[in-house]
Amino acid sequence: MMDWTDRHCRYLHRLLSAQSLLYTEMVTAPALVRGGAVHLLDFSAQEHPVALQLGGSDPAELSQAAKLAEERGYDEINLNCGCPSDRVQSGTFGAVLMRTPGVVAECVKSMQDKVSVPVTVKCRIGVDDQEPKEVLPHFLETMAQVGVTRISIHARKAWLKGLSPKENRDIPPLDYALVYQMKRRFPELHLSLNGGVETLDQAEKHLAEGLDGVMIGRAAYHNPSDVLCAADRRIFGTGQDSDPVAVVHAMLPYIESHLSGGGKLHQISRHMLGLFAGRPGARAWRRYLSENASSSAANTDTVLSALAHVSQTAA
Repeated sequence: MMDWTDRHCRYLHRLLSAQSLLYTEMVTAPALVRGGAVHLLDFSAQEHPVALQLGGSDPAELSQAAKLAEERGYDEINLNCGCPSDRVQSGTFGAVLMRTPGVVAECVKSMQDKVSVPVTVKCRIGVDDQEPKEVLPHFLETMAQVGVTRISIHARKAWLKGLSPKENRDIPPLDYALVYQMKRRFPELHLSLNGGVETLDQAEKHLAEGLDGVMIGRAAYHNPSDVLCAADRRIFGTGQDSDPVAVVHAMLPYIESHLSGGGKLHQISRHMLGLFAGRPGARAWRRYLSENASSSAANTDTVLSALAHVSQTAA
């Protein structure tokens, strides 16, 4: 979710669901520690609970990055062992770490020694020619041995050569059954499933199989209302469904604050384009924002004008 789940996106998603755990886009430990790019850790207090997703493979560097995140108030540090991009591979982190669970264990232990917030892991079921039925149990057991209690599993292999990151999200077959088996084999671990989940109906089916959580990425971004508006009630058993129209109005003070600080409307509105996906007026909403939000004069009135198109069409 690089360049997608930034702080503006997360603020919007928090308004849609008060309970869902939000994850940052992946931030690399070298960028924070060597590059001094601590601005990448900026977030709003309203985003809680929020987890920082870290990329890296050097235990000392990761522990420093984790400490920086804890000092800024993150609720969880998540080590990414699932991203298959070439850029990530060249840094020897992401999905390539599935080959070296011992290194991952060292990284996790180093972070745990530095912070008091939970350190969790996101992984694949394997990479390249690995046999997932052999690799994944060993990986989970290694994580459990160093005290990791929560792991999110993308239920696909990652092919590090020959497939693009996009193809790695679509082409390798999903193996949900293997993830279910891992939950039965490691009942003490909090296991969440990721990959191919697009609706709350699908999420509920996975939870009914005994899993502890479901991570939804692109579907929640492109169709945030369908995934998040009813999540608190249906998944967490609390609260009422949120209303996307009310959420647009709730975003206005946040947008005004961003603009007054020198920001641009499109930096926020690009994350709002899918709010009305599948609903009357969605196309007009999307078109108006796309055509007008990049203007130097764009402001909250631009958003309200876009919303008027939705209301008029719906009526």
